[in-house]
Amino acid sequence: MAKLSGFPELLPADRAVEVAVVDALRRVFELHGFANVETRAVEPVETLLRKGEIDKEVYVVRRIHDDASGDSGSRSDALALHFDLTVPFARYVVENAGKLAFPFRRYQVQKVWRGERPQQGRFREFTQADIDIVGDGTLPFHADVEVARVMAEALAAVSAVLGAGPDDPSWFTLQVSNRKVLEGFYRGLGVAEPTAVMQVVDKLDKLPGERILELLAETGLDETSARACLALAEISTDDTSFVERVRELGVEHPLLDEGLDELATVVAACADVEGVRVTADLRIARGLDYYTGTVFETRMTGQEQLGSVCSGGRYDELASDGRRTYPGVGISLGLSRLLVPLVANGLTSSRPVPSAVLVAVTDEESRPASDALAQRLRRRGIPTEVSSAAQKFGKQIRTAERRGIPYVLFPGEPPRVAPSVKDIRTGDQVDVDPDTWTPPAADLTPTVVGLGPHSKETTP
Repeated sequence: MAKLSGFPELLPADRAVEVAVVDALRRVFELHGFANVETRAVEPVETLLRKGEIDKEVYVVRRIHDDASGDSGSRSDALALHFDLTVPFARYVVENAGKLAFPFRRYQVQKVWRGERPQQGRFREFTQADIDIVGDGTLPFHADVEVARVMAEALAAVSAVLGAGPDDPSWFTLQVSNRKVLEGFYRGLGVAEPTAVMQVVDKLDKLPGERILELLAETGLDETSARACLALAEISTDDTSFVERVRELGVEHPLLDEGLDELATVVAACADVEGVRVTADLRIARGLDYYTGTVFETRMTGQEQLGSVCSGGRYDELASDGRRTYPGVGISLGLSRLLVPLVANGLTSSRPVPSAVLVAVTDEESRPASDALAQRLRRRGIPTEVSSAAQKFGKQIRTAERRGIPYVLFPGEPPRVAPSVKDIRTGDQVDVDPDTWTPPAADLTPTVVGLGPHSKETTP
């Protein structure tokens, strides 16, 4: 059977890396009081197609015995797989508003599906990790600050899992901007359609500056205004000094002032987060017009060709039931987007199984005794398995080596011969009490090994 492209499947050792990353994210999110939710995999087609730009990417779902005429995707009751976690979350908020306490803080780690052409960092099935804070009617600006700081801490935690030490650069740079800065600047220049200019500026990572100037001219800007917009987009700082650099461009507008204050507040609030780089980057516009304030993008060190692996922002109309509006601010991390290329380049875990200990079996008659020893270890939180065959001990040791299990426990022959543990990496073997012996903490669970934060490798 031919392999389906765009549907990544990880081997056990690589999946252990993903689990470690998800665990790190979960710990940070829950430390900040975010509740976990999971939404259904399908939504009505008409709900998903409200974002017209993705209509060719939606996977429609139907039973084999349904009408196969080919028009099921247009029926009002047709279902489709969700292509992100924001649309189903918006529906979830509306449907459960009476049962939720606002501001509602949620995190969600789940699969999504998009029918786009598979390529590096882009898949048809992938995992996202989202956080959002949602209000009922209003949402104070400090929610923007909190989401930025929480994701900065989460990215720092992921960076540590991936191998960055205290003296190493982070795997991630969280780039923060604010739509009010951009719109206020453009309005201060007299631009009538700021959104059109933002959509051009948002392409600056993909197009050279001269081409951006040409596209800005097509929106109706004169050369002076176009160059001012480009100068604004080229401002990027690791602190709040961007404010003075914007002021030096000589443009004034009340919305610009408001945006600069907000952006400076976000950047300052993240300044003490260690393990991740947070920058004010005014080329970040996020071309979608529903963003209304703070916006985020994230680049990964050594994997810049992937583009942003974590993005989002403030939206003042996340959802509405016609009577009440629910503003929100959120950010989405593309787990598959960042992990699959790294795994392809050698990132993996120290072993493909969680087991730290293999209990040997002397003969099949004594297997119950080996099972009992394993249970004594498990009760103390030590991942343990029992040898599948009562072979010679040398063969059982080789089985542990193949599975990556670092320790073999030999039952002994109580009361004359005590149980003993062999570290198969060093060959050291010592007598132990199974009720007190514990492997070193570093051996209890698989650890991430492979690439370092300075790697510039790319997937072919």
